[in-house]
Order: sequence, then C-alpha cells, then structure tokens
Amino acid sequence: MTTSTPQPDPAQPAVDPAVRAELGRLRDSIDNIDAAVVHMLAERFKCTQQVGHLKAEHALPPADPSREARQIERLRQLAENAKLDPAFAEKFLNFIISEVIRHHEQIAAENLSPDPHS
Repeated sequence: MTTSTPQPDPAQPAVDPAVRAELGRLRDSIDNIDAAVVHMLAERFKCTQQVGHLKAEHALPPADPSREARQIERLRQLAENAKLDPAFAEKFLNFIISEVIRHHEQIAAENLSPDPHS
C-alpha cells in the first residue's frame, strides 16, 4: 500500500518533514490499535451476550456484584503492571460492565416476554 505525502495545512505551523513522517507513523499505529480494541470489544460482547442468555434461561440476576468487584480489582492490578492509570482502567471497565448489565437486562426482559411465534 502506497501512501501519498500529506500536503501541508496552511492553518498549521511549518513542521519538519521528518517530524511529520514520524507523527504519521505513530498515528497509523494508534489507528491499528484502535481497530484491534474495537474487535476485541466486539468479541468480549459476543461472550457476554451468551452469558446473558444463559442467565436469562436459568433466572439468574443480570448483575453479579461480587464478580464485578473481583474483575475491577484484577483489572486495576493489570493496569498497574502495564503502567496504565488504574483509575482510568476501572472507569473503563465500569462503563463496559454497565453496558453488559444493560444487555443482560434486555435479554432477561425478552426471555420473559411471550413469543408471538409460538
């Protein structure tokens, strides 16, 4: 894949071409990482959807506070080891957990609704 040299933006200050090339290389890496994160989140949500269906089928609650607490502590430790702010990692996981619980609640509600096709 060939890339063309980006044209300078007149609104931006003049930048050394080597710096601009390095900035482009780093941004390409960021874009690749973002794509990987999205794909990993999609895989994670596929698994949590299966968990939601299993919970609904067996009348288990959508949330599991003790597991969530263990996961948050585990992720905080992983973040510390990776030199990532544990508070940021916890906020990120809390957002994901809230989405998972919302999905589980939706699945449970659908499971309780009578099937119009039966």
